[in-house]
Amino acid sequence: MRPTLTHIALHVPQLQPCIDFYATFCGMRVIHERAGKGSRIVWMAEPGKEHQFILVMMPGGQDRHLATDDYSHFGFAVESRESVDSIAAQAEAAGCLIWPPRDEPYPVGYYCGLRDPAGNYVEFSYGQPLGPGSEALPIP
Repeated sequence: MRPTLTHIALHVPQLQPCIDFYATFCGMRVIHERAGKGSRIVWMAEPGKEHQFILVMMPGGQDRHLATDDYSHFGFAVESRESVDSIAAQAEAAGCLIWPPRDEPYPVGYYCGLRDPAGNYVEFSYGQPLGPGSEALPIP
């Protein structure tokens, strides 16, 4: 038997701002919500991937205070460098851009980073050997 990663569950200080962030920047949507131990528990997924991987969020967490050189993050692949630039511009206007777009040698590619309302870092990348367009790239 081989395990499969299906979800990540996070406690967040404020639930609704996190839901809004992942809907706006990541294109995720709420696919399930329920009451749980006096709070609201939300499942979010990318459209079409509801049975593959979800993000579970529950209120009650503490804000994470990561240094700008801490590269702990959730990674999302996008279809072009222009998509990275567009997300970065939107994030800068919203005040949540932490890593402006930059190019790194393969396998890192072109990316930017945002801070979600709970303090987690979220990377948007193009040119990594994962996600859109990766079929033509070798895995290191």
